[in-house]
Amino acid sequence: MNTIQIIAFTHRQFNFDEIGLFHIDDKQRIGVLTNLKTNLDIDELMYLSTCNRVEFIISHKKKITKTFVEKLIKYLLADQLLPNLKDIVDRAEIINNRAAVHHIFSVASSIDSLVVGEREIITQVRKAFEECRENNLCGDIIRVLVQSTISTAKKVYTESNIGTRPVSIVSLAFLELKKYISKKSKKILVIGAGKTVTSMLKFVSKNQQHNYTIYNRSTEKAYKLVEDLNIDADIYPLTELANHNSKFDFIISCTSSKEIVLTLEKFQKINPDNTKSIIVDLAVPNDCDVKISKNQNVKFINVDQLKVRAEENLQARAEEIKRCLDIIDRQILKYYISEKERNLLRALSSVPKSIKGIRQKAFREVFAKELETLDPGAIELVNSMVDYIEKKYISVPMKMAKEILLKETTK
Repeated sequence: MNTIQIIAFTHRQFNFDEIGLFHIDDKQRIGVLTNLKTNLDIDELMYLSTCNRVEFIISHKKKITKTFVEKLIKYLLADQLLPNLKDIVDRAEIINNRAAVHHIFSVASSIDSLVVGEREIITQVRKAFEECRENNLCGDIIRVLVQSTISTAKKVYTESNIGTRPVSIVSLAFLELKKYISKKSKKILVIGAGKTVTSMLKFVSKNQQHNYTIYNRSTEKAYKLVEDLNIDADIYPLTELANHNSKFDFIISCTSSKEIVLTLEKFQKINPDNTKSIIVDLAVPNDCDVKISKNQNVKFINVDQLKVRAEENLQARAEEIKRCLDIIDRQILKYYISEKERNLLRALSSVPKSIKGIRQKAFREVFAKELETLDPGAIELVNSMVDYIEKKYISVPMKMAKEILLKETTK
């Protein structure tokens, strides 16, 4: 029997640069995951990637071991030599059975998030599942799990105060940046034009006009961002960043690059007078060289720093977490009832086809001669009777089996 198992690389065991190793580029993701599923003989696979975690949700007949995790890492990072491979394998979490269900419910409910109460994760889980389902990476077992996961997360958000004043990584960063935003408009240099940058600029541009210069690999995407947010900005390709020649107050950066985008040398070139500036780096791994933070004229804000604030947030919401865990425990029971029902339906899925085969044989062979002696009205009556019996023969045992399962599960 297949079981749900999870391989997790999260902020609890890894720094953000290490987690970044397992982020798969959008254009390559489906191909990589399809090959991974085939090569590791995985029945169903779902890939969840956020700023603070990469997780592989797997339906697999065999129990996942560290050897399996090592194979997965070697496949994903085939072009990179990892001298600390054994250490990474040892720190990777392998979560099985009920613990795996509890884990994914907690993740979607934002209890296990870097910032507790961050609602964005529920959307990320749903989109991750939809992408994997549409590309035939996962099937009915993970579908039932995710359906229960989304239902649980919604219940947690509506029946607790875990989402009160939700604080995401972006809003934490903005709250810090807000200390330096006066009524006077600022000159803001933006690197990237993805979802995180878009969310950040929504906060920054609200009720206040600023002067933006945006550098992005795709200028088309940058123009779309400007249009969506209704802001004024000069737009350039990312390759022109080193040639930036106007002053700025803030830098906001978040790209998907695995390499440093703003090196110390490049920063010194675009800021020759070493004027005071604030850098908000929301990328994982970091876009900006940490050496820049040693400059006394630079206020540096990145995800690693925000993690500290998130831990404080976690402490403040301890009582709500207890209430949420109670909800999750009740929802796990419902999940197992649903999963047992689905297991039953999977097992009985061949029954209707078998019964139809018996019916066809009865009409064409066993009772063929007798049926020839009947008039059309009588044949129609026989068909109706057999239809009725056929439906009841299928539905009644399934209903009885579900009731038995329900009684056994709630004992």
